[in-house]
Amino acid sequence: MTKLGIIGSGAIGAAIARLAVAAGHEVLLANSRGPESLAELVGELGAGARAGEAAEAATFGELVVVAVPLTAYEALPVEALAGRTVLSTGNYYPSRDGRIEVLDSGAMTTAEYEESLLPGAVLVKAFNNIVAHHIPALARPAGAPDRSGLAVAGDDVDAKRAVCALIDTLGFDPVDAGSLAESWRFEPESGAYTTIYVADPELFARDWLADPGAPLPAQRLRELLAASHRPDVAGRAF
Repeated sequence: MTKLGIIGSGAIGAAIARLAVAAGHEVLLANSRGPESLAELVGELGAGARAGEAAEAATFGELVVVAVPLTAYEALPVEALAGRTVLSTGNYYPSRDGRIEVLDSGAMTTAEYEESLLPGAVLVKAFNNIVAHHIPALARPAGAPDRSGLAVAGDDVDAKRAVCALIDTLGFDPVDAGSLAESWRFEPESGAYTTIYVADPELFARDWLADPGAPLPAQRLRELLAASHRPDVAGRAF
């Protein structure tokens, strides 16, 4: 059993929390609105989950999931996260986050930029290339023939190993996607982003929430990561 802090209770944070509790992990959830706003979700998750403040989630367990937009990083408990392994699920969307020069120029990947905002924390990237409702839909037990791979990037071997172990218990085969500098391979507009888990591209384009998702074997994910071309980040239009 792992004690897991989760900062961010949106669709991805909640999906990870559900899988974590189902796998027998203990979860402490936090968001920007306070513990009382999480009463319904915690009640749904059951005895394995409770709500707290962000600083509590940061120091609760071995790993901390940060599932918030880039614009919310300034409100994170930076000091409490120092020395912790942080699993970041986020992406850079200029239409939401505003323009960030080091990301537009390609000088940094989103993961590298996030780590720079959390001095002392050890950041690992995962769950940013899959839409939230496909996370529980595609989770499978270890050894299942239709189990999907999930990309993981990080610079620290021990931190990446810990995140990979967690992902395995949540129902996915972790696929090493390299360092944080290589995490562009599964960022938006890359060849290993979201649509690789889609069952019906036409349905997804019309109503992405209606798409049930399709298993993506780990070996196929490795091939997509290897073949991915870096997007023309300077010309991002999204």
